[in-house]
Amino acid sequence: MSATEKSQERPVGIDALLERVRAGYQRIEPRDAYEAFEGGDALLVDIRYAALRERDGLIPGALVVERNELEWRLDPQGSHRVPEATSHDLRVVVLCNEGYASSLAAESLHRLGLHRATDLVGGFQAWRAAGLPVTPGPS
Repeated sequence: MSATEKSQERPVGIDALLERVRAGYQRIEPRDAYEAFEGGDALLVDIRYAALRERDGLIPGALVVERNELEWRLDPQGSHRVPEATSHDLRVVVLCNEGYASSLAAESLHRLGLHRATDLVGGFQAWRAAGLPVTPGPS
């Protein structure tokens, strides 16, 4: 799509954008994400900002990456990638606080070629409500 065609697209609200983005991949429920993570089939990536991690805690073993660094840290070809970013086939489960920002982040990872990227339905709050492991956040 050219820049002219993009500029002529009708603007959409965030709800419509989320619906469109989420239609492009299969989201994952907390229990399924936990099982995939525990089984070594998924990398959990927590993009919540520091104040939320401090307030609500952390998921043991989840990789913490600030949202504004996500693409640089998970690009398997990038010079600033984390050691876990080994392949475009990596199954990444992005989580935010409630499962909204993570949807946009997962879609961005898809554009980067991480075709198995997804996000956690309900985010960290749903994970905690499901009784899944959480440790106190850094103080």
